[in-house]
Amino acid sequence: MNLDPPVLLAPMAGITDLPFRNLVSSFGAGLVVSEMIASQEMVQSKPSARDKAELGLGAAATAVQIAGCEARWMAEAARMAEADGARIIDINMGCPAKKVTRAAGSGAAGSALMRTPDHACRLIEAVAEAVFVPVTLKMRLGWDDALRNAPQIARMAEAAGIAMVTIHGRTRCQFYKGRADWSAIREVRDAVRIPVIANGDIVDPASARQAMSASGASGVMVGRGAQGRPWILAQIAHQLGWGSAPRIPQGNALTGMISEHYEAMLAFYGKDLGARVARKHLGWYLEGADPGLRRLILTADGPDEVLALIPAAVASGARLAA
Repeated sequence: MNLDPPVLLAPMAGITDLPFRNLVSSFGAGLVVSEMIASQEMVQSKPSARDKAELGLGAAATAVQIAGCEARWMAEAARMAEADGARIIDINMGCPAKKVTRAAGSGAAGSALMRTPDHACRLIEAVAEAVFVPVTLKMRLGWDDALRNAPQIARMAEAAGIAMVTIHGRTRCQFYKGRADWSAIREVRDAVRIPVIANGDIVDPASARQAMSASGASGVMVGRGAQGRPWILAQIAHQLGWGSAPRIPQGNALTGMISEHYEAMLAFYGKDLGARVARKHLGWYLEGADPGLRRLILTADGPDEVLALIPAAVASGARLAA
């Protein structure tokens, strides 16, 4: 499969909701991926899972990431997402969270599936057979340093129908500690013919270039680097030779972007929940702003006060691109 540009937004719990994905897409990204959705909860229509699937799914650059440990739920969730308009289904085999990986044996999901490659392959086959859209896979280097089996699983996944694999350059037991090992991703690249995307510690054009060089990957996936900088994917793509340079908002344009993102979150979640969820984004946008103004915005009682304070906070020195 081909992505243009091959710079992707990583799925991040509580962050890559529809308003943020729309914003990142507006600057230019080859793919934006939903927050991880529990497949069984999605099928059974639990509101939290269904809310995450509210994707504006007609967009060509939208993928739905599903997680689970049972083939029937994974396959049905994939069918539902495809029916709703998802262009790509992504399978999560990289989440390190204990609540996802702690179940024993075949009940474990996320990166724990790397401990049971045959079971993981059955899940992949079930999803790939259930849908007509491309199916991709996101995983880590392995469970721990004693089980770094990403190349083996990548070969199995390719044979099962996976169209692209993204590798976070850490093991599950590393969580997010230390540095991502981009050079280890090259072993996966060499093991398969499908595109391999490098992920982990890619936050700007320089780190993206280093990751591409070390891994030999076809592209990069950006996670935390996009927090407060929704333009960074387009900026990375341009400096790596794909696409035109994004217009990075400053001054009134930055004020307008932040305000519009805030209002989009209020509309998506509702006023009360939206105001709470938006605080993390406001905090990232306003790094470098006057501390007093930033504190007032993050503790404000209502949206009107927040919107009234944003222009002054931006003028005092809000965060800009690296």
